[in-house]
Amino acid sequence: MGRATLIFVCVAWLSWLGAGRASAQTQQPAAPPASPAAPGGTQVVDGVAARIEDDILTDSEVRELAAFQQLVDGRSKPRGELIRELADQWIVRGEADAAKYPQPSADDVQRAFAQLAGQFSSPEEFKSRCAAVGLSEAAVRRMLAEQLYLSRFLNYRFRPAAQVDQEQLQKYYDDEFARQLKARGQAVPPLEEVEDTIREVLVQRQINERAQQWLDNTRDRLKIDIMSTGEQP
Repeated sequence: MGRATLIFVCVAWLSWLGAGRASAQTQQPAAPPASPAAPGGTQVVDGVAARIEDDILTDSEVRELAAFQQLVDGRSKPRGELIRELADQWIVRGEADAAKYPQPSADDVQRAFAQLAGQFSSPEEFKSRCAAVGLSEAAVRRMLAEQLYLSRFLNYRFRPAAQVDQEQLQKYYDDEFARQLKARGQAVPPLEEVEDTIREVLVQRQINERAQQWLDNTRDRLKIDIMSTGEQP
């Protein structure tokens, strides 16, 4: 079974892609973690980061996910959190593959790649940041394709159950939307003008909450053994 190699953020793909851009622009990403040295000075090509059911998550996958987070956010999460994200991706991929959910098209991947690259000041800076974290253009495209695949499947699976009523719309408008605009000194449009946008925000929240609950329940039923340090497969 193929395994996940990129950051997992449920269905909030566009919001996630824009989030963290300020930190990515201002923080110099750290170099990707080096492969550990084995006794005698030989280099370990790869190791087992975790065993999940009859499959494994490798150290190279953990390093690649960390590098992608450094590219997008200017920092990466601790090893334990990276492994948990990879395990969640493993779960989603298994469900999506079993459902024969379609892969994103080449055009979809190109749009996502262009959007990510466009968040940097220039194409040269984007290439420089990719090189600094140790990711090739092909690797970035592959990881973006995977992200689209996983997030779209979760949207497909949980959107039908996400329902938003007028009371929820009004509450979000009053408690969050209008309050935030007023705090910034901006005019607040009437609810009728932003109702569709607010509805989608609330639907996405429900999708994410349902997806997270499903992942938590599924993860609890799986046998996942995390290795303290990578061991040879």
